[in-house]
Amino acid sequence: MLNAKTPSISTLLPELIQLETLIDRLSQQHSPVAFHCNVLAYIPCNNHFPHHNRKSLPLYAIHIGTSAPNVPLMIFVAGVHGLERIGTQVLLSYLHTIIERMSWDTTLHHLLQKVQIAFIPLVNPVGMAKCYRSNGNHVDLMRNAPLNSQEKTAFLIGGHHLSPRIPWFRGVNNQQMELEAEALTRYVTRLTTSRPITLSLDCHSGFGLKDRIWFPYAHSAKQAFPYIGDIYHLRHKFMTTYPNQNYIFEPQALHYLCHGDLWDHISLQCLRQQQIILPLTLEMGSWRWIKKNPLQIKQTLGIFNPMKPQRIQRVLQKHIVLMDFMINAAANYPAWLHHPDNPYYKQQALTRWYQNH
Repeated sequence: MLNAKTPSISTLLPELIQLETLIDRLSQQHSPVAFHCNVLAYIPCNNHFPHHNRKSLPLYAIHIGTSAPNVPLMIFVAGVHGLERIGTQVLLSYLHTIIERMSWDTTLHHLLQKVQIAFIPLVNPVGMAKCYRSNGNHVDLMRNAPLNSQEKTAFLIGGHHLSPRIPWFRGVNNQQMELEAEALTRYVTRLTTSRPITLSLDCHSGFGLKDRIWFPYAHSAKQAFPYIGDIYHLRHKFMTTYPNQNYIFEPQALHYLCHGDLWDHISLQCLRQQQIILPLTLEMGSWRWIKKNPLQIKQTLGIFNPMKPQRIQRVLQKHIVLMDFMINAAANYPAWLHHPDNPYYKQQALTRWYQNH
């Protein structure tokens, strides 16, 4: 039974309340754009919040745009790591913008007739409510896939089976994937079927002073991603279209290797189905926020999130250009996917990122 000292779910997880409010607004909106919402899984939480009536928290997926199964797909994901709340906040802010535009922007209406957008802003609701990096079982969802690197990985950070008390715990060896990771994998691999192209952007924070856009493979510094030419061509389009942006666009493997990377696993699943997916990760450089406000490191969320309101506002604004570009790139994929120049771009990519391996 709740008492005055028991924090409510809305206090512990305001992002979920905000997401459900946006879903309600979408369901009430009179717009020519198709919309529907799925619950991919219900994550048990009664052991974590025994004083609340909710026995589980939903893992929502929101679909906006045409429901035709053979159009390009853009997937936005966040909240895989519960401590990295800013990623979920970025997606919720962008979803709010899309909803507002749906009420008046005919240009957006036309765009959404030839592309579908999916939002999964909160993959790990229990972890976020508990301020864990991991999920409620103390498993790091980004190390949980059944995929082992054959190369030397970063100690501990690269994933381990030692103990759930140590961060980056992969889970028990040979055990089924965690519910959240399994639900995301199943959803993405099913949704990509029959698509000409699927792009995804998974929003994280916590590495370095600069914002980075990473792509697979995270399990190998020697093996290039099969669509490296398309990735490099996409990078070229972004860099030339927005020459004043300051993202670093690179393979994650340049910095460290890990076991069990979820997007590596999903990519390999899609490859087996002969479906093209180009999964990107936005890694927001949280060290910059700490550098500007060193005292925030004393707070639980301070290592991974901006704490001052004006900095949060800047972050929510900054990535709109990137997300708009991703949607338009998906919709206009014939201009760059399997382009005749892509062998040139592939060679450029191999020279730039893999010549020393």
